[in-house]
Amino acid sequence: MNSSEIIEKINGFLVEEFEVEAEKITPDANLKSTLELDSLDYIDLVVVIESNFGFKVKPEDFVGIVTFGDFYNYVISKVEVKELA
Repeated sequence: MNSSEIIEKINGFLVEEFEVEAEKITPDANLKSTLELDSLDYIDLVVVIESNFGFKVKPEDFVGIVTFGDFYNYVISKVEVKELA
């Protein structure tokens, strides 16, 4: 799976799960405020990531994630590591 396929898949489940307009999801947009995430929503986000991409997410992984671009890069790096294993 290449980077653009991963980003497309992420955007698809974000629109569906968090009922956000696709146009609002841009690499520079703030993840938390755009999706209006609270602590329970983060749990939902983790579950969706794990079920869609097959890797475990640790809470501390979200410390440096501010924008959708950060989020994309995080998921892409985890998928690449998983595919190499």
